[in-house]
Amino acid sequence: MTTTTTYTAHGSGLSFRGLLLSEWIKLTSLRSTVWCYGIILLINLGLGLLLAASFQQREDHTAALDQGYWMQAATIGIAFSQLVVAVLGALVITGEYGTGMIRSTLTAVPKRVPALISKALVFGVVTFVVSLVSIVGSALLAALILSGKGLELDPTDGRAVGALIGGAGFLTLVGLIALFLGTIVRNSAAGISAVLGLIFVAPIVLQIFAAVTRASWVQNVFEFLPSSAGSRLYGYAATPAPKIPDVIVLDPGQGLLVLLAWVVVFASIATTLLKRRDA
Repeated sequence: MTTTTTYTAHGSGLSFRGLLLSEWIKLTSLRSTVWCYGIILLINLGLGLLLAASFQQREDHTAALDQGYWMQAATIGIAFSQLVVAVLGALVITGEYGTGMIRSTLTAVPKRVPALISKALVFGVVTFVVSLVSIVGSALLAALILSGKGLELDPTDGRAVGALIGGAGFLTLVGLIALFLGTIVRNSAAGISAVLGLIFVAPIVLQIFAAVTRASWVQNVFEFLPSSAGSRLYGYAATPAPKIPDVIVLDPGQGLLVLLAWVVVFASIATTLLKRRDA
């Protein structure tokens, strides 16, 4: 006697819990996942440790400057680890298209969108946890070294705590942008190229253009790029930056909203195409 068990929930082939478990198994079974998360830990911890160890005390230091240098050491690796997160985010979905596994996934989830949502949730949560551990670990190591060099550090500083959490949030949202871009292009090379072009190449091009033209609108466009807006989430300025006429400077809350808007735009396009195209 053969018994067939079918899991159904809201018209999909699997319960949402089953989808989450499936995506967890797929994510943790990939070699690229282990390597990329390991590199993120190494970059954040290593660069923070290196910057703190190379610090030379100045006679005119203040508590604000000490705190600012500590946050710089804690978050310096984010600029580099965002590239690793972007690559991993693209590979998480394009790898399924490359191997043909996406057909099995969409067969099990006829509505398709829940499969993408569960993948984004699992990837986002794991990325946030790994990123937060690496950034907080970098801050703790840097604090031990810098305190030994006579710096006055305040671990209860709300802005400092916000910068650490914001850095992890930034890396998570960059990864989600890459995941949805990968869903749109369905190819590993194209997905990685697209996301790296958006978060790495585009800011460089706009910075060069802004330096040549001195046009304020170019600098304003630059401010709304994912990497620029996201940097406001973990930026910690010891002293307020001078305001430049006609140039927009986002605060952390505005930077978060801009970055979320990028995620929503790409997620909307990805879900629409996922429902309309063949696997």
